[in-house]
Amino acid sequence: MIRKTLSASVLATLFLAAPAFAEEATIGRPIEAGSLHDGNLDMVVYYVPAEGDLLEVTATFAPKTGGDPQRVVMGLADGDSVAFSMPGHRGPLYAFSRAGDEVTVSSETGMRADAKALTRLADGSLRAAGPASVGPM
Repeated sequence: MIRKTLSASVLATLFLAAPAFAEEATIGRPIEAGSLHDGNLDMVVYYVPAEGDLLEVTATFAPKTGGDPQRVVMGLADGDSVAFSMPGHRGPLYAFSRAGDEVTVSSETGMRADAKALTRLADGSLRAAGPASVGPM
């Protein structure tokens, strides 16, 4: 009986410690759109080729309860990833990553982004997130 209780406790702890991926969308072509509808925000995302090898990723967030949408625009090189939460909205952490011509966007519940979020570059190094802009539409 003790063994079963201990096993159940360990499994519950591992389950609760891991972030829960609520939704994920992968975009494989320019202008192809994906959407996430987690928490109190709806989000639509797409990309277009930009200068050099960058993909310009645009994500528009709209509150489900009304209010002004916000748009985030960022340049992602191959291998880049960044995660953040939207200002003024408690809820999911949005993660964007690029591998070749694919951009994957996911939302994780139970986690919050730090104001100094880091981006992992293709060479494995980290830098402060950017270039990105956040603001009303």
